[in-house]
Amino acid sequence: MGDEITDGRLLKGQRRRQAIIAATIAVIGRSGLSGVSQRAVAAEAGVPGSAVSYYFPTVDGLLLAVMVDVNDRYIADLERCLAQPDPLDALAELVVGSGSDASRGTTAAEFELFMLAGRGERWRDEYRRWVDALERFFARYVDREASSLASVTIDGLILRIYCFPASLGVADVRSLLRSMTGA
Repeated sequence: MGDEITDGRLLKGQRRRQAIIAATIAVIGRSGLSGVSQRAVAAEAGVPGSAVSYYFPTVDGLLLAVMVDVNDRYIADLERCLAQPDPLDALAELVVGSGSDASRGTTAAEFELFMLAGRGERWRDEYRRWVDALERFFARYVDREASSLASVTIDGLILRIYCFPASLGVADVRSLLRSMTGA
């Protein structure tokens, strides 16, 4: 995500890799982690099966790449919230938006992949990156302990809204964030 690639072959490879990651998110959103195979992802991406195994020799490697990608996007979204005039309002919109039809596949992938954090260090390190980003967000409002609790609350809110999209609106989440932070 930094330097612009100008070599046509490298650009094609980067696009294909991103298409495979996007296809994996779609498969997870539709069928869960158990639906992910190199064959299913290749079919979803419209690429030969050999392309998936070229970029991701193992399903675990593919899933970790997807977890990093999803996490990168959510952390970038969190940074954009911090740049807004009212970061808490922006965060409330982000949290509620995670349950929207457009975000459901990504949110499903996030939670299913984050559940892998209990299985091993490399997964745990990636989940820790998300937790740290949330805690840094809340550190501008509350102390370390309260920041940790606020980050847990965000994970819970996103899961609740994913499972029950109409359960909480932006005003509900905004109110909760304000009461947690005293802002």
